[in-house]
Amino acid sequence: MKSNHRRGRLTVRGPAAEQRLRQADIGLLTRPEDPEFIHSDPWRALRILGEFVDGFDALARVGRAVSVFGSARLGPESHYYTAAQEVGRILAERDYAVMTGGGPGLMEAANRGASEAGGLSIGCTIELPHEEGANDYVNLAIAFRYFFVRKTMFVKYSEAYVVFPGGFGTLDELFESLTLIQTGKAPSFPVVLFGRSHWAGLVDWLCEHMLGEGAIDDDDVDLMRVSDDPEEIVEIATA
Repeated sequence: MKSNHRRGRLTVRGPAAEQRLRQADIGLLTRPEDPEFIHSDPWRALRILGEFVDGFDALARVGRAVSVFGSARLGPESHYYTAAQEVGRILAERDYAVMTGGGPGLMEAANRGASEAGGLSIGCTIELPHEEGANDYVNLAIAFRYFFVRKTMFVKYSEAYVVFPGGFGTLDELFESLTLIQTGKAPSFPVVLFGRSHWAGLVDWLCEHMLGEGAIDDDDVDLMRVSDDPEEIVEIATA
């Protein structure tokens, strides 16, 4: 398998390509020592602004979209993969674009369902040490360096969130959306969790402790819906 090297929006695969990269002007990006100015705060601010501009430009014309989140570690052997693929397919058939983090696992499943149904399959990837770029079922890929820029794209261009079982990143997206809706920083939009048995413990804890101790209100718990049915998930997300 060819090794992948990512730097920002660039993906280089194999020794021949890496050699060309070093020889070309773009090799400036891979010098052992970066110029000091590119680590200054003003330069970072320009880089952040550039990511916002690229993201807005790429996504402004995609139309209606639903973001699907879930584990990168659960593959085709998982029943969640089959369900995520089905959700992606149904959304595409209803003329919704499907947005994911562009990675493997359940993100791949949702992208796959959308792509194989002829829909628009979007991957907003993030630059991480062990990530290899967008999965094979993404037909519009945008690479980001900053998590907060990528989160803005999901919130700005999605009409709903569908959240499958996942890790810290999935929970981060879930609670970010609930916080934005609760505080009025974003218009209210459907947040649907797939897998009653998986999410039951979390929902019970929220009700028993956070709600029971007065940290949140009844209405805050109602910001989430839970279902085991892909058809119902899509109905809620697109209502």
